Amino acid sequence: MGDFEDLKAALQSEFPGWLVWRSDAGRWYATRSGDLTDAQLQAGYAMTVAADDSTALRELLLDQTRKDREAN
Repeated sequence: MGDFEDLKAALQSEFPGWLVWRSDAGRWYATRSGDLTDAQLQAGYAMTVAADDSTALRELLLDQTRKDREAN
């Protein structure tokens, strides 16, 4: 697995509008930089997603991206 800063930069480049960070415990997070509407929250959109590693976080971000595409 690559260096955190490289993986973080790659994820943020692939998923604009998300800020990626890692907790002291090593868990990966991504938080939207903008707000969601109540309707988006009810439809399953997440303000923040969390995973054990960068690969799992990427999958969660892909899922959120699919929701965006399906809504448009």
